[in-house]
Amino acid sequence: MPVPFEALIPLGLITGFFGVSGFFFQKLKTSINEGQPPRYGLDRWDRVMLDRDYRLTGTQRGQTHQTAAPSAFATSSAWNLEKEHL
Repeated sequence: MPVPFEALIPLGLITGFFGVSGFFFQKLKTSINEGQPPRYGLDRWDRVMLDRDYRLTGTQRGQTHQTAAPSAFATSSAWNLEKEHL
């Protein structure tokens, strides 16, 4: 039994829109992540290094080539300090 070609038009449109939306969603995720592919399965050490890179460079994925940290980095600790109780 033949299938009328008019039935394939909505199927093609739906498939095309899914493909276009998937492509743009992938590009959006990549652009948010500074052009790098997304990271999956980050453990605590990776998150600490991402935070350190953010404090050094101002971006999550950025890294610096300087061997010494800037002077402002000495006081921008990631650890919350507890107030001293006397």
